[in-house]
Amino acid sequence: MAQLSPLLKQATPVVVDHGEGAYLYDVDGRRHLDFTAGIGVTSTGHCHPKVVSAAQEQVGKLIHGQYTTVMHKPLLELTRRLGEVLPRGLDSLFFANSGSEAVEAALRLSRQATGRPNVVVFQGGFHGRTVAAASMTTSGTRFGAGISPLMAGVHVAPFPHAYHYGWDERTATEFALRELDYLFATMSAPNETAAFFIEPMLGEGGYVPANPEFLAGLRERADEHGILLVMDEIQTGFGRTGRFWGHEHFGARPDVVLIAKGLASGFPLSAVAASEELMGKAWPGSQGGTYGGNAVACAAALATLEVIQEEGLVENAAARGAQLLGGARAIGEKTAAIGDVRGLGLLVGSEFTTPDGKPDNATAQAAQKAAAERGLLLLTCGAYMNVVRMIPPLVVSAEQIDEALEIWADVVQSVAK
Repeated sequence: MAQLSPLLKQATPVVVDHGEGAYLYDVDGRRHLDFTAGIGVTSTGHCHPKVVSAAQEQVGKLIHGQYTTVMHKPLLELTRRLGEVLPRGLDSLFFANSGSEAVEAALRLSRQATGRPNVVVFQGGFHGRTVAAASMTTSGTRFGAGISPLMAGVHVAPFPHAYHYGWDERTATEFALRELDYLFATMSAPNETAAFFIEPMLGEGGYVPANPEFLAGLRERADEHGILLVMDEIQTGFGRTGRFWGHEHFGARPDVVLIAKGLASGFPLSAVAASEELMGKAWPGSQGGTYGGNAVACAAALATLEVIQEEGLVENAAARGAQLLGGARAIGEKTAAIGDVRGLGLLVGSEFTTPDGKPDNATAQAAQKAAAERGLLLLTCGAYMNVVRMIPPLVVSAEQIDEALEIWADVVQSVAK
């Protein structure tokens, strides 16, 4: 009898029967408040009627139209609609299936467009599990372990993670930029550096936001040396942070934006956005894929965009995110077991530490499991997996935030020693 790989460990014991909005219902009929959203994927909640209807209608018309063979209306319309929300000047799109594929396509584009071999990533960043993307990932050794040698040409610079260093944000930012310049002098000369790849807020790395000064420093160096600034918005995009794009919080200007996760409310779809001029510098035949731009996924993405705009979900993410972050911080202040609470919009992380300030994986894992037992589904992240993260769908209500915070307060009190 076949079974799933034993390496696929579930974060919760839930076997789902169906989902609706911010809730999942298991096979025994128990309701769970889902603050994982499929790791930030179900942006419009589970089975939003408009997304379901769009997908059902498209299934009856065309399921797959391979987009380097034929063109189809959902893809053309999605391209047009994304042009209305993308940063100014990013008017050319390549579609794939997953975030990792988008990262690898952007890597290929960066190297071909600049003729340079190297890229710089930032400590704690997560960009995917495929070989090139894993080579660019530093949020945990588990993503690249056992598959060496990894791809060459990747250099790692510090991210201004103030809490990790024990500094204020200004000191951490000055250090990170100074070390980037040192990297240029010692490891990858600017004229051999094709791109910076960065998340506007570390995702798997522990939910650590960047800041305006740091991203301005990257932009200044990118402009000075002809380096591309690639913004990995796979987890932070599509309204999740309370702005449509996470980098908007910091006034950043990217050359390339990577999109996935919440783009199609659960259907596999990702994209690379750049200017037509930049995209045209990629080599012929370097972009493609069998399932990229799938017709049903594109129809779901169109419906997702409509729901986000019609229901004001970016604004809701900002308001509910402030409520969630404020509540989580109030809970964190009442226990020494939580050293820091941080986030942007509906991305909130609580970092568990020991009395002497060291990462406390055991208590974080206990809190995540205890929350699941009480009907609140959460995940952990961070290099030491000691950050419990909350990622509710963008449709989450004030009452559901209050429900989650009430459970979380009880959980923290029960596991904190």
